[in-house]
Amino acid sequence: METSTEILTKVEVLPARGGCRRRWPASVKARIVAETLEEGATVAGVARRYELNSNQLSEWRRQARKGLLVLPALEDEIGFAPVVLRQDDRGVPASSGDRLEVIRDRVTVRLDAATCAVRLAEIVSALNASA
Repeated sequence: METSTEILTKVEVLPARGGCRRRWPASVKARIVAETLEEGATVAGVARRYELNSNQLSEWRRQARKGLLVLPALEDEIGFAPVVLRQDDRGVPASSGDRLEVIRDRVTVRLDAATCAVRLAEIVSALNASA
């Protein structure tokens, strides 16, 4: 993982009235936002480390929640999605012609039951990233 010094070298500093203005590439913003999601991290602490205003970092977090900023995949973390198998009204397991439903909060994704496991994992990962 990159250190805060390595990340800051990617920031473009622009002259501005009353001081300087930094332009943060989307990849750097995403990396900084990802740090706020680590256990024990606080927005204020991460903002201080990068000499950011906490409000700016909170705005980047809002952008990430809306899907406007794509966070990097966490290298060490493996996520699992709960799987609920249910039977139809007659007590018979669902047939292969049925559809799968992946539900995350208020989002429901309906898929053909023949959807491959790799695609299903990609969808679950995307839903977890947007939560």
